[in-house]
Amino acid sequence: MFGKRSQGGPPSPPPAAVQRPAPRDVAAPVPAVPVLAEPDLAGRPEISIAPPAEMRKSDEYYQTKSMIFGALIEAIDLAQLSRLDQDSARDEIRDIVNEIIALKNVVMSIAEQEELLDDICNDVLGYGPLEPLLARDDIADIMVNGANKTYIEVAGKIQLTNVRFRDNQQLMNICQRIVSQVGRRVDESSPICDARLPDGSRVNVIGPPLAIDGPSLTIRKFKKDKLTLDQLVRFGAISPEGARILEIIGKVRCNVVISGGTGSGKTTLLNCLTNYIERDEGVITCEYAAELQLQQPHVVRLETRPPNLEGQGQVTMRDLVRNCLLMRPERIIVGEVRGPEAFDLLQAMNTGHDGSMGTIHANSPRECLSRIESLITMGGFSLPSRTIKEMIATSVDVVVQAARLRDGSRRITHITEVMGMEGDVITTQDIVVYDISGEDASGRLAGQHRSTGIGRPRFWERARYFGEEGRLAAALDAMEASSETKAA
Repeated sequence: MFGKRSQGGPPSPPPAAVQRPAPRDVAAPVPAVPVLAEPDLAGRPEISIAPPAEMRKSDEYYQTKSMIFGALIEAIDLAQLSRLDQDSARDEIRDIVNEIIALKNVVMSIAEQEELLDDICNDVLGYGPLEPLLARDDIADIMVNGANKTYIEVAGKIQLTNVRFRDNQQLMNICQRIVSQVGRRVDESSPICDARLPDGSRVNVIGPPLAIDGPSLTIRKFKKDKLTLDQLVRFGAISPEGARILEIIGKVRCNVVISGGTGSGKTTLLNCLTNYIERDEGVITCEYAAELQLQQPHVVRLETRPPNLEGQGQVTMRDLVRNCLLMRPERIIVGEVRGPEAFDLLQAMNTGHDGSMGTIHANSPRECLSRIESLITMGGFSLPSRTIKEMIATSVDVVVQAARLRDGSRRITHITEVMGMEGDVITTQDIVVYDISGEDASGRLAGQHRSTGIGRPRFWERARYFGEEGRLAAALDAMEASSETKAA
């Protein structure tokens, strides 16, 4: 039998857990099944806070779980457990818990026993009360505000769940468990941390003393099945003709900056565009926390590193981007441009790495270009403003603007070309724009993607070089015809 047995009762374990901190630190008599608000008639979930009586199970359940968990800690052999894969370890834990229930003469229904088994397995092997939320593919964000409040985003709307932690210490232990998987740490001396889950989901932790009411954990979840442009078309994020234009932009190696606000889908769109990179092209990705999911065979993934306790060993995004230039990539992809690495990305775009891409926080294509200039200026580069603008105009070919609308839906609102300079101003032209026409009967925003009538964009010659001018012309004509039909 897996597990040690001591005299007359459940046995005692070694002090370490399976690739995690000790289970004793993360045990929690807390229910882990989310209780969500019912959707309204429009199909949009409402924020609702259930009364405490509905949010908590009986005290007997907590006492029973605490007693069984304590017996499990005494019974399990974690040295053997660490040699098993997750599924096998979960099966062994369930066997021991069932044995403990029988030895202790605990009276439980089959449903209660299954729920308790899942809770305990999550505490030992997973992320405790967060496991049911992480397993759901319809959740975009998980926001834990201290031990007693956990919110999720579903269909663009925020909802309160009944997920609770035993206390702030248990929440902090789970945060440490998450960040330690990627070699990071979070404690009082280093209370802010960016990390990621094994599936690439982005994680941010800020703990005491900076977070006054307890640790704050934010997880930006990725869907298990990576989204494609075809799926974005089905969701209404872009029209079929617009998707074809984006596909051509990705194939003909235009330098692209994806702009948008927080939660607008920039990284998802970047993942979609990278699907059209040829499989024989060498690609290097640079990210603060590695979350891009490229499918090409020749991909090198790089990730920044924070300083250690002595303040040494930090590797910045600028270090990564500059090192990329020595690695002979065809394309360089910067997951998120936040600082002076904007300058190095422009340099890469200008030195033969056509088709490079990046994302940036901005609310319009014009603001995106201004923000790039601001980031370069704040990086300490003593260059005249006109010189920086000329660099931007000659480096960036296309700005794709994503937005999260007030009804929670996400749309690609602009596909904009950078044309060049007129005096001291960078000139642009929109190829595709999204017009909001109003609301439908359910309160969802209605609108359409339309062509601006540009028959031959600036990257036409690039498309001809790659043999894509016929498809580009067909896509532009189809979009213009569709726009005229809808307008009529």
